[in-house]
Amino acid sequence: MKQLTYWFGALAIATAAPAANAEELSMIGGFPEGFVFTAEIAKPFMDILAEESGGDLSIGFTGPDAVPTFEQFEPVQAGVFDLLFTHPAYHAGTTPVGLAIDAIGADPDTRRSGGIIDFIDRHYQDRGMKLIAAPATGSKGFRYFLKDPIAGEPGLNGRKIRGTVSYHPMIEALGGTGVVIPGGEVYSALQTGVVDGAAWGLTGARDFKWYEVADYMADPVFGQVGVMIFMNLDRWNALSDDQKAAVERAAIRLETETITRFDDLAAAEKAALLDLGMKMTAFPEAEGAQFETLWSDGVWSVAAKSAPDETEALRALARKAGLSD
Repeated sequence: MKQLTYWFGALAIATAAPAANAEELSMIGGFPEGFVFTAEIAKPFMDILAEESGGDLSIGFTGPDAVPTFEQFEPVQAGVFDLLFTHPAYHAGTTPVGLAIDAIGADPDTRRSGGIIDFIDRHYQDRGMKLIAAPATGSKGFRYFLKDPIAGEPGLNGRKIRGTVSYHPMIEALGGTGVVIPGGEVYSALQTGVVDGAAWGLTGARDFKWYEVADYMADPVFGQVGVMIFMNLDRWNALSDDQKAAVERAAIRLETETITRFDDLAAAEKAALLDLGMKMTAFPEAEGAQFETLWSDGVWSVAAKSAPDETEALRALARKAGLSD
């Protein structure tokens, strides 16, 4: 009943009248409208698409208040919304293949020329979805935000750490226990002691005001964050050739522009969090030196559990392109 309520409400939003002189597509997003991922990826994509389509296509955005973050894949499959802006770990129970993008180097041109985007797209098309874009949020992706500083090795010994399934092998290797919580619920989880820290991207902690409930940012940073934009496959197939070409041009522009934008945003956010009272802590040097391997192997292992053949084929493409070990 709860899911039906969300869907009926979402359907009313998704079928609102389109803007004048444009065919409006509806997008559901896994992050609130004012959150950095929405403001710096989804919203720019809307602007770029309007430009590339000559005003023929526009997008109306709806956030997770309409449909919770971890429940958005299925209504887009069903055509309630046209587009989904999300992280693929949020629908890992449906397919884990997309989340492997976080273990693949962030170079957008090589991801496309090496066949990685095409491979993931074909996988999702079998599930009624079209991969439109896979923008990386910077050249590096993640860090740990902690209530208490690192003290000894393993650095997360005995701590409960927020993280989607992608993080869990790494968290466990560092002595912690992974807890799956949407980003919007982490503040209260930190405040009440449900978790002792959170694995998250290099941007967004300030928006969520985690500096009020967690005192430390940990080095080193690691991995990549690969958020994705999908489209319902039937909706994609209904577009004209010119509209499809405009969407593809917009996707490539978005992927190209996002890395530099987020590298700058990450540097600014770190400085702002330090000004707001957060302090730096660091994992032991020997442990920190293993971060990239722990992260990459962990992400690949999560994807391989449910989709071993597809994951191995994708990893082989990434290795050939020089974007993974």
